[in-house]
Amino acid sequence: MKVVALVSGGKDSCYAMMKCIQYGHEIVALANLLPVDDSVDELDSYMYQTVGHQIIVGYAECMNVPLFRRRIRGSSRHQKLSYQMTLDDEVEDMFVLLSEVKRQIPSITAVSSGAIASDYQRLRVESICSRLGLVSLAFLWKQDQTLLLQEMIANGIKAILVKVAAIGLDPSKHLGKDLAFMEPYLLKLKEKYGSNVCGEGGEYETMTLDCPLFTNASIVLDECQVVLHSPDSIAPVGVLHPSTFHLEKKGNPDSNSLEKESSLVSEVLGDGPNTSNSTRQRDTGIVDLVEHTSNRVHISRTEKHNTFSICCWLEDSRESSTGLKEDLEAVLSELESQLLKHGFNWQNVLYIHLYISDMGEFAVANETYVKFITQEKCPFGVPSRSTIELPLAQAGLGKAYVEVLVANDESKRVLHVQSISCWAPSCIGPYSQATLHKSVLHMAGQLGLDPPTMNLRNEGAIAELNQALTNSEAIAESFNRSISSSAILFVVFCSARTKQSERNQLHEKFVTFLDLAKSSRRVSNVIDPMFIYILVPDLPKRALVEVKPVLYVEDDTETEDETRQDHSGDYNFGGYKPENWHQGCVQKRVVDGKMCVTVLSISAEVMRKLQEASGEEEEQQLEKVSRFCVYLLNKTLSENSFSWQDTTSLRIHLSTSLGVSVERLSDTFASAFRELNEMSDGVKVDGSKEPIFNVVPVLGAGNTSATLDNIITCELFALRS
Repeated sequence: MKVVALVSGGKDSCYAMMKCIQYGHEIVALANLLPVDDSVDELDSYMYQTVGHQIIVGYAECMNVPLFRRRIRGSSRHQKLSYQMTLDDEVEDMFVLLSEVKRQIPSITAVSSGAIASDYQRLRVESICSRLGLVSLAFLWKQDQTLLLQEMIANGIKAILVKVAAIGLDPSKHLGKDLAFMEPYLLKLKEKYGSNVCGEGGEYETMTLDCPLFTNASIVLDECQVVLHSPDSIAPVGVLHPSTFHLEKKGNPDSNSLEKESSLVSEVLGDGPNTSNSTRQRDTGIVDLVEHTSNRVHISRTEKHNTFSICCWLEDSRESSTGLKEDLEAVLSELESQLLKHGFNWQNVLYIHLYISDMGEFAVANETYVKFITQEKCPFGVPSRSTIELPLAQAGLGKAYVEVLVANDESKRVLHVQSISCWAPSCIGPYSQATLHKSVLHMAGQLGLDPPTMNLRNEGAIAELNQALTNSEAIAESFNRSISSSAILFVVFCSARTKQSERNQLHEKFVTFLDLAKSSRRVSNVIDPMFIYILVPDLPKRALVEVKPVLYVEDDTETEDETRQDHSGDYNFGGYKPENWHQGCVQKRVVDGKMCVTVLSISAEVMRKLQEASGEEEEQQLEKVSRFCVYLLNKTLSENSFSWQDTTSLRIHLSTSLGVSVERLSDTFASAFRELNEMSDGVKVDGSKEPIFNVVPVLGAGNTSATLDNIITCELFALRS
C-alpha cells in the first residue's frame, strides 16, 4: 500500500515507518501537526507530541518525501475514549490534514502511526481513517516495550530525549541525551518505579535525528535550550527547545548543510468539517425493511432477563430465486424489527453469527451487513462476529441465516482494533475482536492470519490452527486472561477441504498448544475446556480452520447468588430412566454457580440404542431423539441448580447426513419443549411464542477433529442473573 505517515519527530513514528517498509508498503508522504505559534514547544494535547516540532521541516529533505503540515486549531473537546466527530476538536485538524494529503495524492490508501499502548490515540486515528476510507497501520501496537526499545536502537534509530516528566529523570541531566545511552537507565527506572521504558506513560519524549529512512541527510542540532516547565522536586518537567539546526547531507562530504525550507513542504489550511452536515445518510434512521413473504421467515428467541439470542433464517424459496443480498437484507431487516419490538437496537447486540450459503459471495454479504450494523449505531462498541459457510440449501433454507446474542444493558466491554499491527488480526469494519459481558468473553472467530500482513498461513491446517490460537491468546491478554486457563469452550470450524490426515492431528496439536501455554505461564485454577469440532463447506479467505473461543472472566465485584432452586422433579420427562451410557453423551462446565455450559453429543450409535430401547418405528426416531436431548439438557440444568429461564442460547448443530431439514428438526424439538412445559407444573420453560433454540445445519460435528460423526450436537449456555 502507499502510505502517508503521521510523524511527530519521535522515535515511535519513525520506527513505525521502518516497519511499514519491512512489510512491503511505500511511504509516499509525511503528515505533521504543530502549534499555531512556532515559539511554543508543547501544547496541552491528549493527541499530539509537539516538542521539537521546529525541526520536523527537515524530515522532507532527509527522506526526499513531501511533508504536509497543519497548525492545530482545535483542542481536546471530546475526551471520551471512543471518538465521535466534534466541532473544534484537535482530532478534526488531523482530518483536514489527511483529507488534503489524499486529495493531492489519491493513490494513498493507508496511514501509519506510532501508537504503542494508547487506545485514546489509536481509536482517533482509526476514526479518521474510517471517515476517509483509509487503512490504519500501527505496527508497534501492543508490542513489549522493552524489546521494542531494543529493536529501535539496534535498527538504527538515533534519537535524543526532548522532554522528561517522571521520577528519576532530571531535565538538567537527561535532556539531549542519546536514546541508546539512556537505555540502561530507563530499564533501571522500570524495575524501580514501574515506568514505561518507551515513555508510553508520558515519562519522556524523543526527537529522531537520524535513521535508515533518512537517506539524503541527517539532522544536527546547533543550539538548544533547556526550558523547565515544572521544578517539582520528585518529577520535574522540562523540554529541550531547538534554537538552530542544520541538515548534514549523506554521501557528499563537500556539502555539510542544506536549506531547511523546501518545495517538498506545504502547509494545509482550511476549516474543519461542519458537524451539522456531516452525518452520512447510511447512519441515520433504520434501513428500509425489505419486503418478504412472512412465512419465509423463521424466528427463534430465548426468553432471558439479561441476555438472550434471536435467530432468523429463511425457508428455501427456489421459485423466487432471490440472491444472497436479498436474503440477507430480509434476515437483517427482520432482526432489526425484532430488536426494536423488544426495546433494543444494534448497540445491545454482543455477538453475531453470520451464516451464508456461498463463501464466494463474502464481499456481497459484507456490503449488505455494513448497511445495517455500523459504528455509529453502536456507540458502546460493535458486536464481535464469526462468518461461516453452511450447507443451507441442503437443509432446506435460504441463502442467509443470522443469529444475534443480545444484552438488555449497556455494560459490555468491546475490544475493536481496526489498525493493522503485529499484535493480532485487525477488524476493519463494524465487527470487533471480542466482547465481554457478564463474565463471559465472546471472541470473534479467529483465522490463521499473520497479523502484520493479514495473509493466511499457507503451510496447512496445523499451521493455521497454531496461528489462530496465537491470535486468540493475544486478544485474551488484552482482558488479562489466557485461553489456556480461562476458556470454557472452543468451537473449531474445519473446512471440508482440510485433508483427513491433518484433521486427525488437529485436536492433538490443539491440546499440546494449550498445555505448553499453561506450563509457560504456570497458571493455577485452570478451567478444563470443552471442544466442538464442526465440519463446514468453507471459511473466509478459503481458510482451513477457524477457532471461536468462549472465556470465563471472573468479575471481582460479583456476589454469589444463593437463591437456587432444585428442579429434580422434571427428570422424568420423556419417560427416561438414567443409564450409565447417558453420561457419555454429556459434557458440562459449571463455574461458581454462575454459568453452566453443556455440550450434548448424539451419534449414530446413540440413536441406535434409543431405537432398540423404545422399539418405535424408524419414522418416529427423530421425535425420540429430540425428546432425549431435551431430557438430558433439562437434567443437567436441574442437577446444577439452573433453570431454562437462565438460558442464554441453545444451538443445535444438525448434520446433513441425517437427511432431515432444519424445519423438521425444529418442529420435533419444539414439540419436546411443549411436552416439558406441560410437565412443569405451570412453570414455563420458555415464555415466548418462538422456540427457545436455533438449529444450525452442518456437514458434521464431534468432540475431536478426527471423528466428526455426531448426528446432533447441542450447545447450551445458561447464565445466572
